Amino acid sequence: MYSWIWRKLPFGIVGKLTGSVLLLAATVALLWYVVFPWAEPLLPFDDVQVTQDADVTGDPAGDVVPGDAPPGDEHDLPYDTDRNNTPPPSPSR
Repeated sequence: MYSWIWRKLPFGIVGKLTGSVLLLAATVALLWYVVFPWAEPLLPFDDVQVTQDADVTGDPAGDVVPGDAPPGDEHDLPYDTDRNNTPPPSPSR
């Protein structure tokens, strides 16, 4: 198909290159302004469903639901965050 298009473009190599660039730009513009806006509502990228599960939410009074971390342990990580953090290199002179 591409060789057929290349053979049909007029005006030698300069015309063929210019025609190819124009065809590419027209194709990109058609996709960008027509096809993609038409297809966007059909795609599930914005179909986010967030639900509240009774097993993980607590009472507004602050009661802890079984399975949740006890109060005060929200930020305790099970691994060391200081290891393998190499300092940045010092500036060379």
